[in-house]
Amino acid sequence: MDALLLSRLQFAITTYFHFLFVPLTLGLSVICAIMETRYVRSGNRDYLRMTRFWGKILIINFVVGVATGITLEFQFGTNWSQYSRYVGDIFGSLLAIEATAAFFMESVFLAVWIFGWNKLSPKLHAAVMWLVAGASTFSAFWILVANSWMQHPVGYVIRNGRAELTDFFAVVLQSYSILTFLHVTAAAYILSGFFVMGVSAWHLLKKQHTEIFTKSFRIALVFTLVTSIFTVVEGHMHGADLADKQPAKLAALESVWETQAYSPFYLVALPNLQNDGNVIEFGRIPAVMSILAHHRPNATVTGLNDIPADLRPPVLPVFLGFRFMVGLGMLFVMLTIYGWFRRDRLESSPRFLKVMLFAIPLPYLVCLAGWTVTEVGRQPWIVYGLMKTSDAVSPIAPSQVGLSLAAFIITYTLIGIVAFILIAKAVRQGPESAGKETT
Repeated sequence: MDALLLSRLQFAITTYFHFLFVPLTLGLSVICAIMETRYVRSGNRDYLRMTRFWGKILIINFVVGVATGITLEFQFGTNWSQYSRYVGDIFGSLLAIEATAAFFMESVFLAVWIFGWNKLSPKLHAAVMWLVAGASTFSAFWILVANSWMQHPVGYVIRNGRAELTDFFAVVLQSYSILTFLHVTAAAYILSGFFVMGVSAWHLLKKQHTEIFTKSFRIALVFTLVTSIFTVVEGHMHGADLADKQPAKLAALESVWETQAYSPFYLVALPNLQNDGNVIEFGRIPAVMSILAHHRPNATVTGLNDIPADLRPPVLPVFLGFRFMVGLGMLFVMLTIYGWFRRDRLESSPRFLKVMLFAIPLPYLVCLAGWTVTEVGRQPWIVYGLMKTSDAVSPIAPSQVGLSLAAFIITYTLIGIVAFILIAKAVRQGPESAGKETT
């Protein structure tokens, strides 16, 4: 294997692993803030106990996420130096804002929250958790803006052989950035909600701390119901935005090969491995793709046959990843709607609780599928239409990348095992006994 393929494998592995922890931090910080606010308003110490319980898991998850995120960013200099040289003026400035401002605030606020028990008033302490949640979201925003610029570069000029920033607000406020931020954040909230509901279901099935985990389940249920419905609506908006900004990715998502008005949608389709057509097409519905992409039945949708073969993304993984993501997204909506009608009878709904327990991994898989669709669907570009991935890799020997790849796999495996053990231990221990928690 050459340095390009090895570097792509290394970045993919480290990104996937890192993204196992980021969404839970984003969503669980908001859920903890809601729980602590409930405690401040009601004085019910059940909410205090659940805040401390979920806060312990949040801290473990945050620490692992930080450790894996730092090494991820170093790869832009070690494995992708040509990319960093070419677009560092833009991409580097966005990462600098995230690291020096957003991440700094997130870390400081979380430290204040951890050590602020018995030192801050309950209201101020709850406010600090809201600041943690806001800073986490702010941090994610800058990362997603940087990635969105790679997907749709704007606000720059090519000068002296480099891309240089000319319009900061065009980069930050473009529709692709906003839609990506909304979509990823909502997906993170869904993942966190299912995590809380799944863990709560485990305790309810064992009839442990039923008051605490019934309340936890209901809070997460409402939170996830709203965000899962929002994600479906926003996802359609995001897909329509691709029609203008990344027509090749949109065509790959739906395996559209012919450019035409009144573009049809197939109920069942399957692209072939040769990246040049479909082996199955069944259930043709005229004009639906045109409506989905442009909201007009007579709109023209660009097909892959009008895109040079060397500029097409790998269609099959993008096509299947998108369907996996959409299918489970609809399942999340149905589960949370069903849960809404069972919210007052959770302890007498063991089958539903078991489903929610075993559903914990599904949002993680959806998030990974979403990133696969996003990144693979952009290929062969590392910056869409501006720089190919093959031109971005560092001029280093494959043996060097192979060694670092093996080191990352071993290290991340150990980190993952430790993180899983710590979180599982915290889950099994459950919340502190009544009267033992501090305020």
